[in-house]
Amino acid sequence: MFKVFVKYPTFNEEFEIASKTTSTFIDDVKPILGGQQIMDLQNLVRRVPVSDHAIRYTLALVRQTRIGEPGVPKFIDEWLSWGAGPRAVQNLILGAKARALLHGRVHVSVEDIQALALPVLRHRILTNFTAASEGVTPDKVIEKIVQETPSHEGDLRKDERFQKIFAS
Repeated sequence: MFKVFVKYPTFNEEFEIASKTTSTFIDDVKPILGGQQIMDLQNLVRRVPVSDHAIRYTLALVRQTRIGEPGVPKFIDEWLSWGAGPRAVQNLILGAKARALLHGRVHVSVEDIQALALPVLRHRILTNFTAASEGVTPDKVIEKIVQETPSHEGDLRKDERFQKIFAS
């Protein structure tokens, strides 16, 4: 679902890891959630409402990564060798639903989608040699797409580029 960057542990953390995992140390691990509780939480996330606008916004972000498609920004054709597919849309929406709940809300906002664009899309797009030679990372491409995509429904629907994206 996400590609999240995890840094190396500190010296002390790694010392503890090495010490505990190379000895007979047995930690007293207690489960926090059972299988049914996890299933119930997954079901709860799926029940969070998402507006048509939030779905359109998600589609606008994802569909802009697809090379050679109508309405795609020029920099996409220059920097990407592969774009995100329908699973990116699904994971952005499901992740946004979970994020909304974690932030005490019962609906998805555009901000939820934006917050998850990097971890979801960086897992699904491939930059090409041109991008690499210019120092362009998947994160830079995604940040540019988010920055250039109108977040208000009226602005998104009026923009000719997105009309092409939504019609294709």
